[in-house]
Order: sequence, then C-alpha cells, then structure tokens
Amino acid sequence: MTARLSHPVRSDARYNREHILEAAREVFATDGLSAPMREVARRAGVGPATLYRHFPTKEALATEAFAEQMQACEVIVREGLADPDPWRGFCTVVERICALHARDRGFTAAFTSNFPRALDFAGSRERSLKAVAKLARKAKRTGRLREDFVVDDLVLVLMANGGIRAATPEGRAAASRRFAALVIRGFAAY
Repeated sequence: MTARLSHPVRSDARYNREHILEAAREVFATDGLSAPMREVARRAGVGPATLYRHFPTKEALATEAFAEQMQACEVIVREGLADPDPWRGFCTVVERICALHARDRGFTAAFTSNFPRALDFAGSRERSLKAVAKLARKAKRTGRLREDFVVDDLVLVLMANGGIRAATPEGRAAASRRFAALVIRGFAAY
C-alpha cells in the first residue's frame, strides 16, 4: 500500500502561487481570458514553467483566480432570495452582479463561458443561475417582473455589461450602474 505523504508547501512555492493568482486577476481583469499565460507569468515575475507547474491550464488558473468572485456571486443571489420583497431582491441582484462583473472583464468571460473541466466553477455558476431562476419566479408572482424573463436574459446582460469600456475603473462602474438601471426598467412588467 502506498500512502501519499503530505509535504508542507515551501514558502517560495506559496509566494509564487499567490503572485501568479494576483497577476492573473489583474491581467484577466484588463485583457479578459484571451490574455496569454505568458503575460500572467511575466506580470507575476515567474517563468512559464513555474506558472504551468502550479496551473497546468488556463481553465485551472481562471477557476482559482475567480473563486472569490464566484463566492461573492453566490452570496449576492442568496441575499436577493432572502429579501422579503422578491422584486427588490431581483433588482438588487441585477445591480450588484453588474457591479461585480464591471470590475473584472475576466470574471465575466469566465462566468458566461463553460469550462468543461472546471467542475467546481461550473457547479457554482449553475447553482447561482438556478437561484436566480427561483428568485425570478417569485418576482414574477408579484407581477413586477416581466413574464417572458428567462435566466439567459441575465447572462446576456452580463455579457453586455462586460463590454462596457471606460477610461477609468470609476467610469466603468458608473456606466455599469446606469446600464443596470436601464436593464431593470426593461425587465419591469408594466
């Protein structure tokens, strides 16, 4: 019987891993997922071999780099579901999710794509979308959300929101807030 020995991770390896993740978040935030892995390695101050030793694929890197944002998405949706007013909860979800995605183009690309081998990320994404669907059903029952709303509409909104360009992060955030407000008006039943 072979038992796997647990070896503590060397401090330099931990340091490299954290710098790679930080660099990936920065690179993906500005350039999206199409950014080359070599740029992530350069920005992290490590060689490509070190990058690939920690993250053998871009999917693996993006999945770990965006784990916190994915958790934030789940929290936003759970809080929206917990709101006693489903329409207000729905509107809050749209506003906060758009704001989260406006800060990071890479996260939007990762969220709206399907990483076939990134099961944890895909599972989290699916849980969030199912929760949004549940919230939408509740909001429709109040008569405030359009009956023809489908969850794919929100995915389209996130894709469009991800395309917002502005000279500064503050400008992108302001444009995203305005976009979310317009979208909410479009989703409202009249």
